[in-house]
Amino acid sequence: MSAYLMICAVLHLGVDISLARRHGPCTDLQPLDLLSEVAEAPRMEIYGVRMVQEHGVRGLRFNKDMKAVSFSASLIFKVCNYFPAEFSIVITLKVNSITLKKNEYILTLLQEDLNRMLLGLRISPDKLHLEFAQGDLPGSPKKRVTFQDIYLADRQWHTLVLAVSANFVSLTVDCCPPLDTYLDVPFPEYLGTARSRFYIGNRRRRKGLFSGLLRQLVLLPGSDATQRICPSPTPRLAMLSIPKILTELPLRPSDNDILKYPYEAEVKVMVGNHPPCTENEVSRLWFDVFNKGFFICDGKNWVSILKAKKRLDYVEDYQNLVTNSETLDVEIFEIPNVGLFAATANKKPRPGSTIFKWLEGKFEPYQNITTYEAQAWKHFSIGPQVFLVVANFEKNEQDQEYSVIYKWSRRQLLFVLYQRLATHSARDWEAFQINGETFLAVANHREGDNHNIDSIIYKWNPKSRLFERNQTIPTSGAYDWEFFTIGPYSFLVVANTFNGTSTRIYSRIYIQLGGMFRLFQSIPTYGATDWEVFRVQERVFLAVANSQSYQTGALNGINPFKINSTIYELNITAQMFVKFQDIPTYSAVDWEFFTVGDDSFLVVANSFDGSKFFLNSVIYRWQGYESFVPVHHLPTYGCTDWEQFNTEEGSYLIYSSAKERISKVLRLKVY
Repeated sequence: MSAYLMICAVLHLGVDISLARRHGPCTDLQPLDLLSEVAEAPRMEIYGVRMVQEHGVRGLRFNKDMKAVSFSASLIFKVCNYFPAEFSIVITLKVNSITLKKNEYILTLLQEDLNRMLLGLRISPDKLHLEFAQGDLPGSPKKRVTFQDIYLADRQWHTLVLAVSANFVSLTVDCCPPLDTYLDVPFPEYLGTARSRFYIGNRRRRKGLFSGLLRQLVLLPGSDATQRICPSPTPRLAMLSIPKILTELPLRPSDNDILKYPYEAEVKVMVGNHPPCTENEVSRLWFDVFNKGFFICDGKNWVSILKAKKRLDYVEDYQNLVTNSETLDVEIFEIPNVGLFAATANKKPRPGSTIFKWLEGKFEPYQNITTYEAQAWKHFSIGPQVFLVVANFEKNEQDQEYSVIYKWSRRQLLFVLYQRLATHSARDWEAFQINGETFLAVANHREGDNHNIDSIIYKWNPKSRLFERNQTIPTSGAYDWEFFTIGPYSFLVVANTFNGTSTRIYSRIYIQLGGMFRLFQSIPTYGATDWEVFRVQERVFLAVANSQSYQTGALNGINPFKINSTIYELNITAQMFVKFQDIPTYSAVDWEFFTVGDDSFLVVANSFDGSKFFLNSVIYRWQGYESFVPVHHLPTYGCTDWEQFNTEEGSYLIYSSAKERISKVLRLKVY
């Protein structure tokens, strides 16, 4: 079961729409397979429709350079010329990507003589829109229904059921609980379809052409098709009616014959160095001779089809990164057309923290920025603009306590001060986007001796072009924020470290509902310093780094720094994150997840065992039923952070040291 279906079940809304069977005599209330009207050999050849197989499933792709795919509505409404007042539409599609602020039409019904849309169904990167005319007379107003946070452009197959009944519209995605909306104006009782045509994957223009694959497009008059196809063992491919040619293998031609149906068989394979991948190269194949990989172009990126599997062999020292002072954190990021950078959060204010740039196979100092016992950096972008925000733990020379946002200047090729935000012993920043809006969450650790204070979520105001307070969340010695999404849902998890008397406290997961983050789950932790979210196949995990078990007045002779850190998994039965595995650690400060080939790894930053800072940090490998097992022990000194990054030369790990002026870059040797 996918993570999206898991969270759908967790947050089941328990809503069901039952459609009354009010219907005129225009159809016989049976499924009307609109896609089959164009999925016939002569029509496919005329319109340049191709049959394509992806993920083992066939669909139809439309050609933007050919005539718009359409047919007369009279082929569907044979008895009378009225669209049903109650109906549902079933769509199975696969979309790789949709350009921001762009819309793609799945289906339209147009009056031919007036070029007027009677009904339209279109998708954008995060929305689905239903449009309909409130009457068939010229000048009749239009109504639009929008379902927010519907992310379909994820390279996966999805089945949607859109059901309309009077004042209600519901949308079911992959047999999950339906999303409902109320119409202030009901769908018209009599919407005339005389002299109109159905357009499939377009609206009779090149603009808005559907770029993905369509496998199913069915109109069911008079009832909600959800009851017919759900539940399903394959909810992403739940079927009501599929064109016959998409359910069978293409016929094998004889020596002097051609395929019965147009099929994606015109394949050109490119070799050599990394070729361009644009819309002109869609479905082209490229064989990477050097890395022994086979790729297909999706219009933007080369997607791996077959590649020699890399395996991690060992880890070797690569570079000693000399820093201005002890380092608490490293942030690796890339600026398009500029290069790869590493920002180190250094303890001393002068000369401050350093930004390094990757040049000729190693990091070189690029820019120094004055910081005040910097704890962490976070890189983020808003459109083409690139930013860095630093978490300052101490006050500046004017006794002011600020954390600072810096913006990349394309003229100076440096980061310049952009905005100051008041913080309290800030430990971490998290940047994230929801529905195209940008947010920053700061982990305020303490104010004076008080650890029980608010941490703050800021929201970007596009008018003032500044971050403004959006929400406060009570925290206890907050150390880290981690943002993640599961399907259309957004989560924030905070690592609470200390409440003034104990480190044995709850860290909390929040979910965004109604524009605000609300408590989703509380998890007991022990001086939590970091959360790491990661996925293995379709399973979702959260790993917490526990630093110590301490309580005022408790002296029991047990080493408080030798403590388990824990991995939790999203569990559909328990409807929450549940404990998956305990891993022994020594004052763990950070987890980092990375992959090499098909293998998944976690590396932990062990910082202190109660007597010394020279410790082994450990790489664990995913072993399926055996969970994560240790495979490499790496000697570190006061390790506080791990980051993994890739360059054209290979794959690397970098760790920061809070006890010396040297952080280390390690190279992952693969075979």
